[in-house]
Amino acid sequence: MAVFTDEQKLQILEDLVAIRSVNDHETQVATYLQRLLADHDIQAELRPLSDTRANLVAEIGTGHPVLGVSGHMDVVSPGDEAAWASDPFQLTQRGNKLYGRGITDMKAGLAALVIAMIDLHAADQPTQGTIRLMATVGEEVGETGSAAFYEDGTMSDVDALLIGEPTGYHIFSAHKGSMDVKLTSQGKAAHSSMPELGQNAIDPLLSLLSQANEAFRQTDRVNATLGELTFNTTVFNGGNQVNSIPASATAEMNVRTIPEFDNAAVTQTLQQLVTQVNEQGGRVTMDIYMSQSPVEEPKDNDLSNLAAAIGAGYAGAPVPKLALPAVTDASNLLKDKGHNYPFIVFGPGNETAHQVDEYVDRQMYLDFTMLYQKLMTAYLAD
Repeated sequence: MAVFTDEQKLQILEDLVAIRSVNDHETQVATYLQRLLADHDIQAELRPLSDTRANLVAEIGTGHPVLGVSGHMDVVSPGDEAAWASDPFQLTQRGNKLYGRGITDMKAGLAALVIAMIDLHAADQPTQGTIRLMATVGEEVGETGSAAFYEDGTMSDVDALLIGEPTGYHIFSAHKGSMDVKLTSQGKAAHSSMPELGQNAIDPLLSLLSQANEAFRQTDRVNATLGELTFNTTVFNGGNQVNSIPASATAEMNVRTIPEFDNAAVTQTLQQLVTQVNEQGGRVTMDIYMSQSPVEEPKDNDLSNLAAAIGAGYAGAPVPKLALPAVTDASNLLKDKGHNYPFIVFGPGNETAHQVDEYVDRQMYLDFTMLYQKLMTAYLAD
């Protein structure tokens, strides 16, 4: 017998949406989930990363195989709250849709995972193997929570991984990596009528970025599943007055990497370009302030095949296996796991993540609370 009614499941999601864990304050989410799990005789451990940020770990079952399930507790800013049709931190139902900031990315998936674990535990499941919940902080910026789980060994004995990011009835087992890079150029200010007395900080950056565009956009390296690497300059700042030679300039870039042109290769290429422009008189420094590796695991494995079969019953159609455009915590959690590891991204949601009037389909959320139970027990029993 299920522990929760549909209304109770919706209340849990409403409670989570109400917690303003905008790029911080995940401890409030973790504490709420810890209490919820404790109410149903499941112990959960908070692992603080700061005064306001804490990962959460909880387990049911015992022994191997160990199925890791993961979701992040942070959300992005709602932006202009006046642009929302309703309070972004109040779950609001209109028709079959549930609205709220972070409801699709990814508090619905997180709630569904926790509810599934509680229902299974109440039914004395699993009878073999372990389900380990790893709720993370900082996924939206920096992936610090998943990095901590990797570093403290929480993933070392995990045999398969499910991340409940919003995919709807699609399954993903591969995604590109992501790098955020900042270049800083130092020059010397001078009056624009006497540029020879100064050094234009913008010029070396323009040269470097032009060469970088060629190096990264005119490559024959491609991944059959993920496609090509993408390189984009997204922020550029330099100078402060039209008739003054700028003394400083900065550029920031985002790179989406593939296994054939991975983060290390991108770093090497960029460093070569920086060295080259500096040898020509520039003074440019590079800071790679975020680097998450690409993930590519086989799309057909025991976990993904079970998820596709079980999911089809809820979707009413075959569940496709695709490549995800966005980065997930798997970049950290799957380090050292090799390239034949059972891994999927599969969770309730849609493409409204980070948008005004973000929503999740009500029935899809409720379905995933049941789908996850079937998937977890089927995998561990296989």
